[in-house]
Amino acid sequence: MAQLVELDRIDWLILDELQKDGRITNIDLAQRVGISAPPCLRRVRRLEAMGVIKSYHAVIDNVSVGWSLSVFVLVGLDSQKESVLTEFETQMAELPEVRECHMVRGGVDFLIRFIAKDAEDENRLTHELTSNPHVARVQTLQIIRTSLQREGVPLAKPAE
Repeated sequence: MAQLVELDRIDWLILDELQKDGRITNIDLAQRVGISAPPCLRRVRRLEAMGVIKSYHAVIDNVSVGWSLSVFVLVGLDSQKESVLTEFETQMAELPEVRECHMVRGGVDFLIRFIAKDAEDENRLTHELTSNPHVARVQTLQIIRTSLQREGVPLAKPAE
């Protein structure tokens, strides 16, 4: 599990700029944060090595590429033994349509988000979830509209 790391003002500026535009060149990034390119690149590499920067990727519109449905699923298991939890998490990781899998506290054991091409695909995926012998209850919540979806984290502006 990641832990809180100490970052200076320049690190925070770098994170803010990269979060806005992960494709920014090192030269442009260095200019925006007010340092030269070589130390900027060293700082970015250090932030990556420390696990503060986890990855870079494109955010793709699901519907544009044929994934018209997005579904949240609340899953309750019949046991909270570590072996049962791990087995379930492994099963979810093997399904490419599962985009998120969170162990949660309060009424259910997992919150899953998956995408589907259509209602038939959604039914197939729901069946995959319920095929685990330890799944005791499932509640699906189909997303009708997403009014807000933010990537990243809110970063406070560092003191000047």
